[in-house]
Amino acid sequence: MLFLNPKKYSMEYSDENTRRIMLDTIDFFERKGLKALKEDDHSCRWYEDFLQFIEDERIFARLLTPTGYGDADVRFDLSRICEFSELTAFYSLAFQYCFQVSILGLGPIWMGSNEKVKQLTGQLLSKGGIFAFGMSERDHGADLYANEMRIHRQPGGDYLATGDKYYIGNANEAALVSVFAKYADSGDFVFFVADPTHDNYQLVKKIRTSGVRPAYVGEFTLKDYPVAEDQIVSSGQLAWDSSLSTINIGKFQLGFASVGICQHAFYEAIDHAHRRMLYGKKVTDFSHVRKLFTESYARIIAMKLYALRAVDYFRSSSEEDRRYLLFNPIQKMKVTTQGMKVIDMLLDVIAAKGFEQDTYFELAIRDIGMIPRLEGTTHVNMALVIKFMANYFFNNVDYPEIPMRRDARDDSNLFRQTTGKLAKIKFPGYRKAYEGVNLPNAGVFLEMVDLFKEMLATAPPTEEQMKDVDYMLHLGELFTMIVYAQLVLENARLYQVNHDLVNQIFAFMVSDYAQYTLAHLSNFVNTPAQEKLLQRMMKRPIPDPAQRDRVWEDQVLVLQGQYSMNE
Repeated sequence: MLFLNPKKYSMEYSDENTRRIMLDTIDFFERKGLKALKEDDHSCRWYEDFLQFIEDERIFARLLTPTGYGDADVRFDLSRICEFSELTAFYSLAFQYCFQVSILGLGPIWMGSNEKVKQLTGQLLSKGGIFAFGMSERDHGADLYANEMRIHRQPGGDYLATGDKYYIGNANEAALVSVFAKYADSGDFVFFVADPTHDNYQLVKKIRTSGVRPAYVGEFTLKDYPVAEDQIVSSGQLAWDSSLSTINIGKFQLGFASVGICQHAFYEAIDHAHRRMLYGKKVTDFSHVRKLFTESYARIIAMKLYALRAVDYFRSSSEEDRRYLLFNPIQKMKVTTQGMKVIDMLLDVIAAKGFEQDTYFELAIRDIGMIPRLEGTTHVNMALVIKFMANYFFNNVDYPEIPMRRDARDDSNLFRQTTGKLAKIKFPGYRKAYEGVNLPNAGVFLEMVDLFKEMLATAPPTEEQMKDVDYMLHLGELFTMIVYAQLVLENARLYQVNHDLVNQIFAFMVSDYAQYTLAHLSNFVNTPAQEKLLQRMMKRPIPDPAQRDRVWEDQVLVLQGQYSMNE
């Protein structure tokens, strides 16, 4: 159930509509085949066939239209949106990119106050429209405050927009582009929608990227582009809040994209290794190869457990429970960097085969590293994560248990997020997740977490250390591992994951945590008290070769021969 196999797709849904969306999408890609997919990639061919499929089957319309702005079968359901991200990235990140960028472009519209534009957007989605998010600029990237796009008030009451946007997905054929700008007179933020077919919308170029080649990553310029009052979707605080809240939803998809890529690459890698003979033995008979496969499989399952659990918190969020604001940036940062680790491990197994142009793996190598690095995602999100450390460990409060959220419900509550007031976000004690867990490596990891908390309480960062951004970001790596482990453990219980596998997941977590601890000792000046506690955190996983062999035999090797994409 957790490891995706499109040819044995058996997810259970509360509605047949969702199941058909996924099965139709699988059918589209399997009919297209790997050879055609790679030819499109090599030639950077725009995916007109995919967009025709999206239009014919009303895929984006059904997935991305909130209830009330389309037909009866539409809803903005984050659970199935994230699954579609995983499924499309399983085949190619370029297709997921088109979907994710459309989510970003739609965010400010659905969060805004302009009902006319919302109704128009629903109609455009029903006709197969895709959307774009005009946020970043060449010189500023993710620095929203430095935004140079301006709209100038005209005597008649409307506006003219002037400025340039860079690294914008779907910039060539979006039905509408949500453009982030400032009023020239007041400097207040504003979102308005632009039509790429207008003469004053100038598509400058396609930005050539090593990955997502069939997608269109572009630069566009608005020069005296007329903006009527009824094209403005939000202003002032609402526009600012919409920019951040949209990113919370859209960039959240990055974790599921990474999971999708890793699963497809895993199938291809284990099939190749099991067929290949070296020194009279199958490659999968070598102990180090088995270890690499077993650990990479454990990492993929952990990635997916975290990502799915983060969805539960996001869908269940409210003004009283905003814990997702910690879990989401970790989704965007940690799950995606784990994906890079997995692909590196698998590449160590299949070596030169991974670089052959007709493989899926060659796509994975190029695409996986793009994901956590989009707009400086890792650093931006780590800076956010460390703001939650004090409240995560101290001043704890109880919350009702968050259930698994696979229900068919419209998640329009996500369009009413609020920003700021992070100091008011509280958490229950982290030890709650470990109650009733009797796994050796989970126990070792919990000891490390307790020591980290003790360090924050008795030997917190000094004033000088707190001014050192590099120091604090690295401290955030240790904190991030702790939160990551919590959600993985929570979801392992909900999905009833085999205990052998959970213990193996915590084996690599203990090892990773010890490596971060050693780096913190080696690269920074710590106080004597901090150093003693960091040294005590230098623990190692409890080895269990028999258990690891069981995971290999019962859960990993059985994936060999289970999936290969149609040629």
